[in-house]
Amino acid sequence: DEVTVGQKIGEIAGLGAPIHASVSGKVVAVEPRPHPGGDVMMSVVIENDYKDTPHPSIVHRDNVDALTSQEIIDIVKEAGITGMGGAGFPTHVKLSGAVGKADTIILNGAECEPYITADHRLMLERGEAVIGGARFIMKALGLKEATIGIEGNKLDAVEHLKSLLPNGDTSIHVETLKTRYPQGAEKQLIQRVTGREVPPGGLPADVGCTVFNVATAATIYDAVTEGKPLTHRNVTITGGAIERPMNVNAPIGTPVEHLIKMAGGFKTQPQRLLMGGPMMGAPIMDTNVPIIKGSNGIIAIAADHTEEKECIKCGRCMDVCPMELAPLDIYKYAQLGDAETLLKLNVMDCFSCKCCEYICSSKIPLVSKINAAKGLVMPLLKKK
Repeated sequence: DEVTVGQKIGEIAGLGAPIHASVSGKVVAVEPRPHPGGDVMMSVVIENDYKDTPHPSIVHRDNVDALTSQEIIDIVKEAGITGMGGAGFPTHVKLSGAVGKADTIILNGAECEPYITADHRLMLERGEAVIGGARFIMKALGLKEATIGIEGNKLDAVEHLKSLLPNGDTSIHVETLKTRYPQGAEKQLIQRVTGREVPPGGLPADVGCTVFNVATAATIYDAVTEGKPLTHRNVTITGGAIERPMNVNAPIGTPVEHLIKMAGGFKTQPQRLLMGGPMMGAPIMDTNVPIIKGSNGIIAIAADHTEEKECIKCGRCMDVCPMELAPLDIYKYAQLGDAETLLKLNVMDCFSCKCCEYICSSKIPLVSKINAAKGLVMPLLKKK
């Protein structure tokens, strides 16, 4: 088939979101291809004609102020929008679940991971879309206010977004956050902005909150006002091994190797190549894997000193855990296979921020150990 930009090429199956062509051209294969998750995924392969011909459905929508809450949610669903902060949860499901339950909307512009600047550039260059998307989220949820949280190392973005708000408009608050990792984690952000604490095993909705990434908000704005589905995303290509670090607005599905070439290639052979930030990013073993909706960065790290040693019981991992977990104990009981104790240690509250792993004197890959521990606990949770 000949396809155009924004044409739906994949429908929802269960919990998910539609997929749309990000380039125009000819479909040359529907076959399993490498996926950033490390497996293979059935994929639609499009031979790019470099014309970027838009699909006829992409047209400016008049009188958006007349749209109802459900109409906005339906538009978001058809646009294939998922959380662009990394989790990738379908946004229409998140919106539907928050209607009548959430009393507080938070937009996450913290971007707390080192190296990553994709959202920073978005806020500076497309601030109107971020603000506009926030307003559509407010209308979809029937709420009158929203807060945009931005770390203090991005004061230019703070000032720019504030400048876009009409005088006297108090419906959207732009709040400066302390620059620290992991400030952008959902539960930490909620506690910082509202003072509410999501309970162990709980969700933001349990304390009346719902959180959206600023890139998700901008994509919602594009979908509602212009009929554009999610086909592109901002990606940071950087690291000590990259020749020309840059941010690009990449078509979803672009192979990683193409973006690396665009950034001048490697100036030295990277010790580690990650999709995402240096803390929570996942290793890339094959540069043929594509950019997906949750990809915010490609990081090529030049040097890596991670020789694992025996645990010295220093306790630093417990000191730095933002969820106040005990990574050392989780590690110990995972080795013993004690699922009951792991459940009591709230292992499922770990969101893989890697603070413990970063600070570990013995360079133990604690996050992979904790993720394995979650696997031991899952059968118990299913029984309950």
